[in-house]
Amino acid sequence: MTKRVENGRPDSAALADVISGLAALLGTRLQTSEALRFQHANMATSVNREPPDAVAFPQTTEEVVAIVRLCASHRVPVIPYGTGTSFEGHVNAPFGGVSVDCSLMNRVLAVHAEDLDCVVEPGITRKALNAHLRDTGLFFPVDPGADASIGGMASTRASGTNAVRYGTMKDNVLALTVVTPEGALVETAHRARKSSAGYDLTRLFVGAEGTLGIITSVTLRLQGIPEAISGGVCPFPSVEAACLATIATIQSGIPVARIELLDALQVRACNLHSGIGLPESPCLFVEFHGSDAGVVEQSERFAELAADLGGGPFTWATAAEERTKLWQTRHDVYWAGFKLRPGAKTIPTDVCVPISRLAECVVATQADIAESRLVGPIVGHVGDGNFHVGLLVDEDDPAEMVRVHAFMERLVRRALSMEGTCTGEHGVGQGKAKYLREEFPAATLDLMGRIKQAIDPLNIMNPGKILL
Repeated sequence: MTKRVENGRPDSAALADVISGLAALLGTRLQTSEALRFQHANMATSVNREPPDAVAFPQTTEEVVAIVRLCASHRVPVIPYGTGTSFEGHVNAPFGGVSVDCSLMNRVLAVHAEDLDCVVEPGITRKALNAHLRDTGLFFPVDPGADASIGGMASTRASGTNAVRYGTMKDNVLALTVVTPEGALVETAHRARKSSAGYDLTRLFVGAEGTLGIITSVTLRLQGIPEAISGGVCPFPSVEAACLATIATIQSGIPVARIELLDALQVRACNLHSGIGLPESPCLFVEFHGSDAGVVEQSERFAELAADLGGGPFTWATAAEERTKLWQTRHDVYWAGFKLRPGAKTIPTDVCVPISRLAECVVATQADIAESRLVGPIVGHVGDGNFHVGLLVDEDDPAEMVRVHAFMERLVRRALSMEGTCTGEHGVGQGKAKYLREEFPAATLDLMGRIKQAIDPLNIMNPGKILL
């Protein structure tokens, strides 16, 4: 084993041996150019970029095993990489090492339509998977907005607009194949819909953010494409009224598929970006799945609940092109935000609270944004209490960045005080690792640390993430 230097990086001889060995294994699929290495560092938030020393592009599980074994033998860090759409520095290489880009591992390995499941490689994106499934009458429902890779979505325990009906990645992953930090190949489960056999290793790796291994195949639950879908927009006089309508909808048993909150500032940004022409007040984007008669009934019942809380009119449609335009507007909120402050950078962050505390948390957060003299539209998956703030900032203004970071700390602590979490779906990575000490008791963190130590004793698998 090669000794590590004091800053935690492998020495130059060890790194050179690894790069030489990977070049022999992968040929031109091992790259060390500065531009490509920086593309494989954090790109989306205020977490500083920390590029790897090399980028490997495996095409098979066997190549991933070989990469990990070579790196482990020299104690060189390994950083799994999907599409780079994560927000909290998950793909950074704080100690150098090799970024393992799984984008070439993008095949659908099997579709079992009769069992409503499929097996895919980690590099396939959710849009590519659903395009492949279209003729089967099935779809994969987890939709985080970005066209993320399935492996990355599993690693960050991703969620999205459909979670209120179909659940998050932890609910939709049946089994995984994982290469451990020592280069062993682990299968966490079979395709059976339930099992009482042994530890639930699938859920151990789902959400581990690449700190326990590299996912090389994912078995996913699928859903039947609904017979009919209705979707629409409903304005409200206040964020509180919109949140109360969400709670009333869920408590009344209406099987809503998506229910998304946009505050007035976010609506204004969407109007500027896409010209959708919505009333510039808080609103809910809502969608129902079911039969032709069912979605009409659900839409009408929601309209009645919204009206009782001062909302409406609820304008909805079943035509695919109208719904597509609506949800494209929702998915474009990140880009729309730039219209509010041209030239600014967006720093997105998220928290999640019990839905009974959602209105209180959002209203307090809006007041905090105003008092902090910041620009931050809010959008949320309010059906499960999760909301996002997209802060538009001038990173070259030190005084503003002080206010930004102070606000983000208050936001997390506000959510924690309401029995919530520091992140509903973005994950921990580097950016939110410090908050775990406030969210969990010491004994819980100690157990997490012992799991990490047992599986990755050399601390080479995505080091510097989650556990500080």
